[in-house]
Amino acid sequence: MIIEQAKTVLAIEAEAIQSLIPRINGQFTAAINMILACRGRVIVTGMGKSGLVGKKIAATLASTGTPAFFLHPAEGIHGDLGMVTAEDVVLALSNSGETAEILRILPAIKRIGASIIAMCGSEESTMVKNADAFLDVAVDREACPLGLAPTASTTVTMAMGDALAVALLSKRKFTPEDFALFHPGGSLGRKLLLTVENMMHTGADNPVVTIEKTVKEALFVITDKGLGVTNVVDGEGYLLGIITDGDIRRGLECGHDFLDKSVESLMTKTPRTITPEKLAAQALNIMEKNHPRPITVLPVVDKDHRSIGIIHLTDLLRQGVV
Repeated sequence: MIIEQAKTVLAIEAEAIQSLIPRINGQFTAAINMILACRGRVIVTGMGKSGLVGKKIAATLASTGTPAFFLHPAEGIHGDLGMVTAEDVVLALSNSGETAEILRILPAIKRIGASIIAMCGSEESTMVKNADAFLDVAVDREACPLGLAPTASTTVTMAMGDALAVALLSKRKFTPEDFALFHPGGSLGRKLLLTVENMMHTGADNPVVTIEKTVKEALFVITDKGLGVTNVVDGEGYLLGIITDGDIRRGLECGHDFLDKSVESLMTKTPRTITPEKLAAQALNIMEKNHPRPITVLPVVDKDHRSIGIIHLTDLLRQGVV
């Protein structure tokens, strides 16, 4: 019984969303063009469950390139209408189109000069008659068996809001980099905003030995810097190779005399490298895709191939890039 009821709810709401598809018409295009031409912001308003959906729509618009915020209509009639300007577009949500709090602020919005888009379930409603564009979100029935709790109606309203946001995103040519700019705290933001330069060990923290040094001296540098590796450079700082603590461990199997050899005899002469302006995510990709096995460090070089730093897998892990 419970499972069947749950399936029925999902079927009703899925059917309601499907019914929206033929309603993406000239009115939808008009709403999109109105928002694209808007020099202000999209101000979303709604009461009750419509208001909760409106907050989500405003947040989605704002995070995808369309400046937007939510205005509570009850607060609007007590001073918050001062947030609305003639350059704004008001997106009003109401299933009935007769929500008293919204109807009370519509005359003031019209006097201010803002455009109005009604997202509503009744074409003959007062709200639609006072709007500049109408997005039809009517449903045949709610998923609630009593026909009372907003269920299918709020689902289709949210879906229509998503359709608006994505259409606007496409028209604005909004990129993943733009999205990351608005989400610097998320993993995508970190992957698309953090560069190697933001994370690399440089200056005194950059492990470096010159080509004439011994393996023992390289081991001291590796131990001191704690990154498990040292860059090998010539007298002018050009990167010639790297030595890892793994290289030294394997060399010690041949005896301690190995420590007195030149670093040149042990170093990897063509290490994978990266430049500081590259994204940290690109550094991770190079580490993971290295053949024949993944690596954990990358030397950082300038455009002339001078050693300027090193980046370690643990740096990427700490910053949440992995």
